[in-house]
Amino acid sequence: MALTNSQYESIMRGYERRRDISRSLVASRQEEIYREIPGYRQLEDSVSSVSVNAARMVLSGNDEALLKLHESLDDISAQKKRLLRDAGYPENYLEPVYECPDCQDTGYISSGDGRKEKCRCFRLQEVSILYDQSNIREMISRENFATLSYDHYQGEDLLRFKAAVSASLNFIQNFKEDYHNLLFYGTVGTGKSFLSGCIANELIGGGYSVIYFSALSLFECLAYYSFDPKEKARLHSFYEDIYGCDLLVIDDLGTETTNAFINSQLFACLNERQLRRNATVISTNLNLEELQARYSDRIFSRLTSNYTFCKLTGADIRISRL
Repeated sequence: MALTNSQYESIMRGYERRRDISRSLVASRQEEIYREIPGYRQLEDSVSSVSVNAARMVLSGNDEALLKLHESLDDISAQKKRLLRDAGYPENYLEPVYECPDCQDTGYISSGDGRKEKCRCFRLQEVSILYDQSNIREMISRENFATLSYDHYQGEDLLRFKAAVSASLNFIQNFKEDYHNLLFYGTVGTGKSFLSGCIANELIGGGYSVIYFSALSLFECLAYYSFDPKEKARLHSFYEDIYGCDLLVIDDLGTETTNAFINSQLFACLNERQLRRNATVISTNLNLEELQARYSDRIFSRLTSNYTFCKLTGADIRISRL
């Protein structure tokens, strides 16, 4: 699921094209301003002469030269802005135009500890590629709130499904402000994966990065990147995908063959996403007793303390539609 070298290079070429377009636009606007506003070019040219004079004064021992330089540059900047305003242009008319102001169309931003990390806009492109690879787009085009129906439920099953729908809508509505996790559990074919897909679809439409995995596929990928010597270099990138996306959906937890490796990987995933306060939605056909028996106490503790549980029951909808 991690990007190949060619996919990564394609994204970076896209950023380079964005910057080229921005530079071309600024150059065109600059020529326009030089034509339309007398004296503007002279002000820009004066920056070089003022800076050179200040450098000479610093070398000659003038301690106040740098302070005077900053004052002169601030005054020139104020004059340029005034000329632009007086001519009917915005003050930032000659500043670079970025599609993403956060990373300035480089794809990377500085983290709190000074390291470079992928910008949100990079991750959205990255996840978009991963969606296409995993056919998630086709799935969420079918499983969304526009196709939701209560027709296959009745009695207590209907009440539970309505409660799960309400929890899903609340999850989406408060996604930005409220760190929250959901776990759909219950009998087969009662709408757990459907609601997970509805949530994924809505948040993707809202510009959030969402990665959707069946539990079987997730652990197969983790094993592949962990144990294949040729792919191990891409493991860190894969971890960043599943730990760092805005929403991770793990569908059909319990269909995989559970062992020590899977238990440790699942705990690491849940724990790391909790530390980063990134939301997770899980669906499973297991009941709570089976979840506790199959996975470690640490995993079950994470689920019970950090997830809203939504139980779904009833007949298998997929069979009733036949």
